[in-house]
Amino acid sequence: MNTPLRVKPTTTKGLWKVIGASSLGTLIEWYDFYIFGSLAVIISTKFFPADNPTAAFLSTLATFAAGFVVRPFGALFFGRLGDMIGRKYTFMVTLLVMGLSTVAIGLIPEYKTIGFFAPVLILLLRLLQGLALGGEYGGAATYVAEHAEPHRRGERTSWIQTTASFGLFISLAVILLTRKCMSNEAFMAWGWRVPFLISILMVIVSYFIRRNMDESPLFKQVKAEGKVSQNPLKESFGHRYNFKFVLLALFGAAMGQGVVFYTGQFYTLSFLQRVCQVDFDQTNYILGIAIFLGTGLFIFFGWLSDKIGRKIVMMVGMLLAVITYRPIFDKLYQLADVTEKKEQVGALKNTIKKESVPDGDFGAEEMLVTTVHRLYEDGTQKDEITRQYLHPKDKHIVHREDIVSIKLARHDMWIAVGLIFLQVLYVTMVYGPIAAFLVEMFPVKIRYTSMSLPYHIGNGVFGGLMPTVATYLVSKAQSANEAAQAAGRAQPFDKPYLEGLWYPIIIIGVSFLIGMVYLSNKRTEQ
Repeated sequence: MNTPLRVKPTTTKGLWKVIGASSLGTLIEWYDFYIFGSLAVIISTKFFPADNPTAAFLSTLATFAAGFVVRPFGALFFGRLGDMIGRKYTFMVTLLVMGLSTVAIGLIPEYKTIGFFAPVLILLLRLLQGLALGGEYGGAATYVAEHAEPHRRGERTSWIQTTASFGLFISLAVILLTRKCMSNEAFMAWGWRVPFLISILMVIVSYFIRRNMDESPLFKQVKAEGKVSQNPLKESFGHRYNFKFVLLALFGAAMGQGVVFYTGQFYTLSFLQRVCQVDFDQTNYILGIAIFLGTGLFIFFGWLSDKIGRKIVMMVGMLLAVITYRPIFDKLYQLADVTEKKEQVGALKNTIKKESVPDGDFGAEEMLVTTVHRLYEDGTQKDEITRQYLHPKDKHIVHREDIVSIKLARHDMWIAVGLIFLQVLYVTMVYGPIAAFLVEMFPVKIRYTSMSLPYHIGNGVFGGLMPTVATYLVSKAQSANEAAQAAGRAQPFDKPYLEGLWYPIIIIGVSFLIGMVYLSNKRTEQ
């Protein structure tokens, strides 16, 4: 739908400099954005009322999702700036907004100190993060694509795509390293803030790198010819012809791609920790290994889309996800289901100890911790932990927490890595070519705005809501089963832990059908 502009090609050295600078900044923004999700279980105890852990966790997920929902507004605001004043300066601003918001989250006092101001401030900062990310991705993808050779655009822009997984991988690595450098009590009290605070160092480095970059050659030519759009929003969405492509990009590609991405790299983590009750550190190791092993596939599928077309690669990824999600998650659940395992005779251990409460939760100064440790014949370990917070004067119990932590046997852990790697494979198939696909759908003068909105609605709204909606569906199914059992009726759900998967299966399935019918399998800009 657009006529390609002829400009002097960027040298190979210059192109790699462009890719490196764009990718580094985008990686840092993804890191900033993901730290919140990676620490959602802990954050739910710090910034929300602790009397209902499930409600607090759902509130945390909702706050996390709010950052995604606002991303389309960031796409409109920063996309408009990017099409009017340039790609480079716009995504320098988004980098600073994201970085400063992340550091501020690490400085907010807890709920017990400032009450409801804590969740309100967290929400406001998540909204700022979402606005910044809404402008960042479109700018970086457009910037790289407009420097790249048309016949290698899928491969070149796929480096931007790796930053989402690397950002999550680095966030997990920083969390694990921080935990290793201090006691669990210290990490729970204040150490969880460290991953947020160190973001400022990465942002400063990336800012100075980006500041020295040149503007996109295609945008400079459009500007030199006086063809810069004066109203990118009107031209993108007010013209029926272009708006049709915006809708096709959203419902035929970005919607399905976003849900595949957040199912494979976020809901999986929540499912293991909350539904399967697998040990916090072990879940991060499992996901981190799977992401590390699969990240190179972004580049492979970006390259492959240059050869056989963007559509076919993305549609195959969506189809595989729809077909295999339920058996994959069912197997993950079975790996941690100790009711099907045989407990080792004579291995039961009970420990009771008193621990201090350094941050004074529930007005207590110490708590009684009872741990029942069970070992199973296949090597699986289960800890049943009860924490009883004691009143400082008469020592009566003011609050009680019951926690279950399951550590998978080594063999089962590697099976879990393989199952999550399959999901990462689907992510790379749909996400690797998406930047080139979107860039090639729209003309240069409104490209930043036009491609950013469908991408961020697909990822921010449909994808970002996935963990919250799925967790709610699982919780609702489990409650329905418990109510039926109490009433002496048959349980309505055979496998309630899989009910959350109906959301991604339906959304991805719809996107697959629309994409197969209406999208073309173009390789490069026509």
